[in-house]
Formats: sequence, structure tokens, C-alpha cells
Amino acid sequence: MPKVSSVIVPYAAYLRVYEPLAAFREPEREHWARYARRPDLPSYQVELRRSLADLLPTPPVAVPVHESADAFVAEVDGVVCVCPWRTRLRGWQALGELAGEYPELVLDALIPPVVRRETTQDYERWLERNPDARPWIRTATWQVPINWFVLVSDAEREYDKGGDDEGPTAPVLRYRTPMVQARRRVARGLRALKEAVDEGPLIDGLMDVGRWLEEFHPRSLVELDYGGLVHAVPAGELEDDHSAADVAEGIEALREGDPATAGEAYGRLVERWRAVRDRRSAN
Repeated sequence: MPKVSSVIVPYAAYLRVYEPLAAFREPEREHWARYARRPDLPSYQVELRRSLADLLPTPPVAVPVHESADAFVAEVDGVVCVCPWRTRLRGWQALGELAGEYPELVLDALIPPVVRRETTQDYERWLERNPDARPWIRTATWQVPINWFVLVSDAEREYDKGGDDEGPTAPVLRYRTPMVQARRRVARGLRALKEAVDEGPLIDGLMDVGRWLEEFHPRSLVELDYGGLVHAVPAGELEDDHSAADVAEGIEALREGDPATAGEAYGRLVERWRAVRDRRSAN
């Protein structure tokens, strides 16, 4: 359990894939095997602080110059699995998404146009050499996308409210599920949604995350981690948050031809996550 830092950085949730060492080619496989034996493996907060530190210089370093050699590590049924940070790749992708989130004047103030232009050119050259590259981590700020909850079950929910005899610890809310189970749930969810509605953002998002999961080893582990969002939700609400159960109930209701129950489940989700996003404006 990570210790609470005096500096809590952005309220982001994460969808991660941990692949077994067998999924990697040499020499990367040996690198991760050695790395996994380290006694001081970093937390998600360490990863985020390192990336944010690059934004402090003037002009800011929008994307790291070198790719990260760090990863998150998990053991699944005795098999070591790793989730490479790939901070540089994710930085390029995040920069491309900023244009749709901020007005141009705000974006220019955050990251000057010349920096964005040079960074984009670097990414395009890199993609020519690495056309099949994909990140092991997806990030969402101030929310958990509803389609992420389709991948997991309420029975896989792990909640620790934090605090122990050795000092304060951060709350943790996460779900972990085998890749084969996550893919199966995506397929079932898509069938139910397509039979009930012609199209929509939930279907598009679920198709996108499903395609992403297909790129990984079938014995991988999928993790949905509330990350820094645990600091944006009051403890009581966090403890009572069973969003995966609401999503499963809604999909099952659609499958059974019960749109009223599906609407009620969806309404609970919308209200819960609207309250979280409203706190963003309050801050």
C-alpha cells in the first residue's frame, strides 16, 4: 500500500494490462525479469510526478526525451507480469488529445505552439519506425469511463480505506480480472448493447477498448484502478461505490428486454460520476 504523500497529483483513474514475461522479446524480457526483483518498485504517484516534473521548465518538456524503463509489477498464479509505463508514448498520445479538451488560447498558454509542433513531428517520425506501438496503460481524469466497468465484476472489487498502525496510507479501490474474462465481458456487453440501441458513445468506447485488449497476451491481467480519484470522493461514497455492479445490472437488463431497470442503473452511474466531475469545477 503506498504511503500518502504531502503532494497528491491529478485525480486520474487507470486501466492497465500486465503481461507475462513470455509476451516480451529479448532483451526486453530479461530487463523486466531483473526489474521485477527490485525491492523498491515505484507507485503510480511516482510515475505521475515524474511526468509532471517535465512540465515545470520553460518551455515545458511536453513529452520525455527518452522512454521510461520502469513498469508496474504483479504476480498472477505464480507468474510475474509487468505493465510497462511507456511514458513517452502515452505523452505523445495525450498531447494529441488536448486539442479537443481546451480552447486554443488556453492550450497555447499551457504548451507553446512551437513545442507542440516539434513534439508532433517527433511522434510522426517515431511511428514510422514503430507502427504497431500501443500503451499498456490508459488514463482518464476526473472519471472512470463507463465502458471500463464492463471489463470487471463487482466480485473482483478490492477496497482498502487506508490508514494503519504504521502511519497513514492512501485508500485503494481497484478491480483485477484475467484477460480472457475481460474479453468475454466485452463481447457479451457489445451484443446486449447493439441489440438494444443502434449506436452511441458507450458502444464506440467499448469497441475501442475491446480492440485494445486484443493486442495483448491472453494470459495477461487487466486492472481498473481508481488511482488518484480516491482523493476526490468522500470516504463513505467511495466505500459504497459499486459502479461495476450497476453496469452489469444495466447490461443484464438490456439482455432481458427490461429497459426500465437498465435506465435506473445507468441513472445511478451518471449521477455518481457527475458529482465527481462537479468537484473539478469547485477546485
